[in-house]
This record gives sequence, C-alpha cells and structure tokens, in this order.
Amino acid sequence: MMLFRRRVEIHTQQNGEVRAALEDDFHHFRVSIQHEQGIVTFIRGYAVRYPYTACPGAAMPLEALVGMPLSDVAHSVTRATDGRHQCTHMLDLAGLAIAAAARRTHDLIYDVSVPQRTNGRTSPLLWRDGREYLQWQVNGTLIEGPAPYCGIDLNHGMAAWAINTLKPEEAEAALLLRRCTTISRGREYDLDSVEHAAKTGLCYSQQPVRAEQALRMKGSTLDFTNHAEQLCASDQDWFAGLEPNLPLQKQQNV
Repeated sequence: MMLFRRRVEIHTQQNGEVRAALEDDFHHFRVSIQHEQGIVTFIRGYAVRYPYTACPGAAMPLEALVGMPLSDVAHSVTRATDGRHQCTHMLDLAGLAIAAAARRTHDLIYDVSVPQRTNGRTSPLLWRDGREYLQWQVNGTLIEGPAPYCGIDLNHGMAAWAINTLKPEEAEAALLLRRCTTISRGREYDLDSVEHAAKTGLCYSQQPVRAEQALRMKGSTLDFTNHAEQLCASDQDWFAGLEPNLPLQKQQNV
C-alpha cells in the first residue's frame, strides 16, 4: 500500500541558530532562524524541491516574521503574517522552528505516514523522536477516534480547538498531522497534468497575480513509501553547519 510520508527535523546550532527541514512526497524546504532576548532577529527560507516555479520566491515574504516574539505555539506565525501570501509549508516549518527556540528544544524529529485511503478512510500516524505519538482513524475529513479527537473535522475549526484544548506540544503535533492528512490526498491525482498553480489565493504561488506564471515543476513528486530513510537525508550536512548552495530560483536535484 502506498504511503504519504513527511519528516520534519529541527536542530539548534552551537550559536543558538535553529535550523529546520521538511521533506515529503511533494515538498522539501529548509528554514533557519536566529533570535535574541526572545525576539526573532533573522529568518531565511530555502526551497530545495517544490511544486511550482514561483515557490522559491516565498522565501522573501517569510522575513515578515522578523521581530515577532518567540512562542511555544507554532501556529502563532499565522498571527504575525498573512499565511495566504506565504508558502504554507515554509511558514509551518518556521513556526515549528520558532516554537523549538521558545522551548529551548535542541533536537526534534517528527515522522508522519498517511496510508492510501480505502473507501475514504485512512489511519494517519505521527512519531515524535522515534516514538509513536498520535494515530487517528479518519473518514473523509472527520476524525472518528481516538478521544479527544472524536468528531473533529480536519477542515473546520480544528486549529482553534487544538490550541485551546491541548497542551502546546500536542497541539503542534496534531496540527502537523492534520496538514499531512489533508495534503496526502494529492497522491490521488496526476499533479503533473496541470500547467500552473490554481488561482485559489490560499498561498504565495496560488495568488491570482502570479498563479499563471507559477508553472508546474513536473516530476517533483517522489514516493517514499519504502524509503523513509531518504527523507531529509540530504539536509544532514546543513544541520552540521555547512551552508547550502541553493539558487533560490532553480530546483535542485535531491
């Protein structure tokens, strides 16, 4: 059975810089942040593998997060900038890095798998630092179990519910699992059949002003069903302190 997979790795450098990477079937991004006295002072995004030619340009609006206070609630980045003008996944990653800095977490790894749906049902699973942390039974967009998630709809009010109901670390994991469960449906379509991004206005590349110029990066979807060890494997030198040589407007082979 085919699995959608995502890995998120976060590591703090000796100088306090937080480096975070995200890789899944459709995306591969990196974000680094620096902070002083509880404030984000520097942020940089790197596009490694991405669905549309415009995606690397979203690294610049990410700089709107400079000046925001550190928060242990990863979702706080959505109050500091308008997510519709950001890369959804780079912004999520920045939030996770900022939350790690706020908690003084040195190393953190999330792994997610979402099995191919059968009659609309799937059982997404999230590991935190190698240990099983969350698993849901999902039917369509509705979480059927376990408690306290029973009856929660992935697409309607879940973020507010999670932040107000769960402890920050569990809310963070739950919203990461929600994101993966939602976007995993992309495996059900031939994404390369489209020429450019849709004009939904929901993210940087899908803004109507640039969607038609945001051309599909054909062949950018990978399958990690039987190769989970490859996720974020090419980020290890960067985590070790080396600077990536990634032109912002050109896709890299990974």
